[in-house]
Amino acid sequence: MILILFRLVILVAMVLIAYSVIRFFMDPKRKLEKAHDHKEYYFFDDSSNVRKNFLVTYKGALFEGEKYLGTTEKSFDIITLSIGVKNGSELYLLEKEDFYFLEKEMDIRYPSAKIEWKSPVKEFLRHREDS
Repeated sequence: MILILFRLVILVAMVLIAYSVIRFFMDPKRKLEKAHDHKEYYFFDDSSNVRKNFLVTYKGALFEGEKYLGTTEKSFDIITLSIGVKNGSELYLLEKEDFYFLEKEMDIRYPSAKIEWKSPVKEFLRHREDS
């Protein structure tokens, strides 16, 4: 009887370990960190939760965006995205076209939203438009 109980405990422990490992590799935050380390694009968002900010990594820069709910002609929707960079020193690899790419990707997810960049990106894009 004790042997069967011991085997059952070992089986439950193995299932818990396998579940934890699978959850670790499927975690979106881990995927975001991996993409940030490899300087790849990754969009991390809980689109069902309006109050939760989204994170975007692209070419080693990490951006955080705030979503604001409002009314459109048809329904309530995200009408404004306010995006800022987490660490300004990560921007040195980015060019104007990279920000257009990011805006296009956000427009796919939130077609009704107006995108507002925070400083220093706002000044960079304004300076480039003046030139």
